[in-house]
This record gives sequence, structure tokens and C-alpha cells, in this order.
Amino acid sequence: MPPKLDYPELTIARRSWRYTPDGGCLANKVILVTGAGDGIGRAAAKTFAVFGAHVVLLGKTRSKLEAVFDWIAGNTETKPVIVPCDLLGMDESSANGLRDAIDQDYGRLDGVLHNASLLGPKVPIEHYPPEHWQNAMQVNAYAPFLLTHTLLPLMQAGEGASIIMTSSTVGRQGRAYWGAYAVSKFALEGLMQVLADELENAGRVRVNSLNPGGTRTAMRREAYPSEDPQMLPLPESHMDLYLYLMSDASIGITGQAFDARTWQYSTQP
Repeated sequence: MPPKLDYPELTIARRSWRYTPDGGCLANKVILVTGAGDGIGRAAAKTFAVFGAHVVLLGKTRSKLEAVFDWIAGNTETKPVIVPCDLLGMDESSANGLRDAIDQDYGRLDGVLHNASLLGPKVPIEHYPPEHWQNAMQVNAYAPFLLTHTLLPLMQAGEGASIIMTSSTVGRQGRAYWGAYAVSKFALEGLMQVLADELENAGRVRVNSLNPGGTRTAMRREAYPSEDPQMLPLPESHMDLYLYLMSDASIGITGQAFDARTWQYSTQP
């Protein structure tokens, strides 16, 4: 880690981490982070870079991605790239283009954090606008499938890639009014389980889901406007688990549903 790292949130959060990663645990790994311009995605991208990863920053707002890029370039010796992309428009052609660009720039892919999500309206199913339902399913469920499907050959070419599906409490136990967001997260849990089972014997790609729980992000404020955000942990508070799952420390761990609020590091699988 650089001696004068300009990242006070990470410095503070590390004091309460349950897992202490090696400073170079992601050295030279190539990791794609979706939704990298804000919230958990931004924290993960910066943290992965601090620990040595070359991060592919995918998000829909170029200015936010540029801010993350500039921070990484100014504080680490890694090589990030920006991929402006609205997952609402993600199709096979754009997914193939991303795969070819990653292959050309890096020649491999060691990890994917599927983090980008669309909340959608919190209304009863009876009144849920079909267009909003379709949009949430596109961003939260179809895009992760399509990206995984397209990028999997790049990950299988290596010796130990990791895929993290960002889940939610309402994606493990349905709750009224959470509509397409909850259903899409159930779909991600299913995708994780099916893919992990398919790939387990090959042992080259591990797949897990991670529920970060209530975290101080813009999406959380949108979902709970009356909540005091100061009562919630910063995204950096969970980055020990993200580092564990993305680093070689978690080799052999696959098909598991993690919860950042209750997880305790153990040397045992």
C-alpha cells in the first residue's frame, strides 16, 4: 500500500476487519467491477486496486468512472480501464466487445464482481409497472448472466478466477413491495448455485453470492429515505470479505451464500 494513501474510509475500516489480507493479495489480477462509479462498486474497485488488481471499471456515468480511474491512477501502480456502459442496453454484441477488449488489454480475467443494480419502484405486484419490472430484470439478472456467459472462457483460461454475485436480504427471503428487485436477486442466487455446481469439478472458477446488508449508499437512501445513513456502515467496512472472496485465500470455496454482516473469517472452508 502506498505510504500516503488518500483513502481515509479504508484506513478507518481496516481497524475492524475480520480478515487481514496480505497487502499484495490481488497483485496483477484483472478484475471487472460493474457499477464501479458509486457506492459498493466504487469502494471495491479502489480497494481491489490498492491490493494490486488491475480493475476494469464498468458503469453508466463516465464522470464517476473517471473520478475512480483518476484516484486509482494517482494512488496505485495498477492499470485500470474505463468501460462506460448502461446495462439496460447490454446485448450480445456489447458483451462480446467487452470480452475482446479485456482479452486485448490484459489477455485474461481473474474475477468479476457483479455489483450494478437497479432498485425499481417499491409497490405491490398488482401495481408494478411492467416496463420498470423488465428494466430491473435486465440490469440485475440478465446482464450478469450475459456477462458471465460471455466472459467465462477468459476466466477458465486461468488457474483460479472468482465470480461474486451481489445479493440482498430480500433476494433470500421475499418481502412485500420489493417487486422486481427481490425477484432479480433470487434469480442471481439461482445463477450462482447452478453455475457453481457446473464448474465445481473443473475447479478453475469459483462462484459465490454476497449480501452486503444495509450499507451507506445512494441506493440504500433511495430505498429507505427516512433512515439515518450515519447509522449504517460504510462500504469499506465490508471490503475484507470482498478481498477474501476475490483473492486466492478463497480457492475451493464455491456455491456459498455469504452475508457481510454475520461472516466471520475462518481458516477452515
